[in-house]
Amino acid sequence: MAGGAPTAGFLTVDGVRLEYRCVAAPTDAGDAAPTLVLLHEGLGSIGLWKNFPDRLAATTGLGVFLWSRAGFGRSDPVPLPRPLDYLEREVPLVGRVLEAAGVHRPVLVGHSDGGTIALLYAAREDAGHIEGVVTMAAHVFVEDVTIAGILEAKGAWETGDLRSRLSRWHGDNVECAFHGWCDTWLDPAFRAWNIEAQIAPVRAPVLAMQGCDDQYGTRAQVDAIVAAVAGPTEAMMLPGCGHSPHTDRPDGVIAAIGQFVAGLPGR
Repeated sequence: MAGGAPTAGFLTVDGVRLEYRCVAAPTDAGDAAPTLVLLHEGLGSIGLWKNFPDRLAATTGLGVFLWSRAGFGRSDPVPLPRPLDYLEREVPLVGRVLEAAGVHRPVLVGHSDGGTIALLYAAREDAGHIEGVVTMAAHVFVEDVTIAGILEAKGAWETGDLRSRLSRWHGDNVECAFHGWCDTWLDPAFRAWNIEAQIAPVRAPVLAMQGCDDQYGTRAQVDAIVAAVAGPTEAMMLPGCGHSPHTDRPDGVIAAIGQFVAGLPGR
């Protein structure tokens, strides 16, 4: 975002109010430097990134921009149930959010649902401004292990403390955030969801990361991403890491993103 802009607040895009946060580059990286854009998971928000954006900015020397999608955090709610193509419907909004935020050279860094959205956006015909894409535990099709993990989360919501833990980050949006994710993925019709063909046009460099112990997906997701996209790709499996690499292995993830960005064309 432009120099002097507030570091947090709200953007209004298509009449929807979205909370955002911007971490300025620690030094003047110049107008030609990209901005790292974080896209959160299916139960995420800007708050759930915790101090990861600050550490990422400090290590890479680049600015970081992130926002809570509608229905999450303190952003405006969305009606339920979510449509089965809810991820695809987020894609056009990414460009409008980046335009509103003044982000012109993004490197998209997406976790889980956010990684899926990042790949879909980078596949658009007008996505030539995307410098690169980093995915962490992104899904491009539905696996049995994913459904099993979501069923476990549903149980923790119904009989455990997941609702109260998520309320800290989503407030009045907590029902919207959970059911918009859980109910959609558990819909039997969603089992046919697959975006491998849709991400084939991605030409920006891609770093696809996943924890070896991810409870929501297997290495097949990373292999499918690498096989599907048209541009240069790198796969990175993280031992001793679950579904949230930036939480489980932050040092390694930040170092990998820094190395990836440093190797981008023009850097």
